[in-house]
Amino acid sequence: MIEIVPIPAFEDNYIWLIRNGTDAVAVDPGDADPVADYLQLHRLRLNAILLTHHHADHTGGAAELRRRFDAPVYGPRREAISSVTHPAREGDLIDLPSLEAAFQVLDVPGHTAGHIAYYGINSLFCGDALFACGCGRLFEGSAQQMHASLAKFSALPDDTKVYCAHEYTLENIRFARVVESGNAALVEREHNEREAISQGRPTLPSSIGLEKLTNPFLRCGEPAVMAAASRFAGHPLAEPAEVFAAIRQWRDQV
Repeated sequence: MIEIVPIPAFEDNYIWLIRNGTDAVAVDPGDADPVADYLQLHRLRLNAILLTHHHADHTGGAAELRRRFDAPVYGPRREAISSVTHPAREGDLIDLPSLEAAFQVLDVPGHTAGHIAYYGINSLFCGDALFACGCGRLFEGSAQQMHASLAKFSALPDDTKVYCAHEYTLENIRFARVVESGNAALVEREHNEREAISQGRPTLPSSIGLEKLTNPFLRCGEPAVMAAASRFAGHPLAEPAEVFAAIRQWRDQV
């Protein structure tokens, strides 16, 4: 039976460990030590490392883990990451026989130019492209690219579990409620996520269905979100990509 375990790192990162009783795969290990400690404690073999993009808080532990465990490292073909042994791009299928699992690679530029995500076992490992109730900053890509990337996520089944890489949920909800104050699902989500945090639990995983109900960056065609973005921009916005660009700019300022 596969289990997906969060390993906290730095201030608010999650390294996701996909494991069964004997084997494991690490997603975005920015730090090698907590992963190695977990593997040793639970007597697991590390079979692979999956990287979504080149930022150090996602890749910093990959080379050390590769050295210790001789594990292949998958990562974006369009980014220069020295630890990557198997460059990947959309259309590739990463087969992990030790876990009886396989992951489709999605190209999702926006946060970085070559960002990728991994979709399989009804789960999405999306790095910093999609956050719970938010999305990544546009460090290298355009708003149009990120909007198209998020549309790929929205097209996945609603019950897909979303494993993003940071605990930003409450902060993102605060902004989402400014954008869409009348969203009852968002009010309920804030209550649930605050309860999780108060009990020391992660707010993740989320789900695609929940994000489509509450995440303004996936709701750019909704009238309330369009109206809020238009007020921010100072003129009417009709196209969802324009709405996305406006609320991403707005989010960067608060």
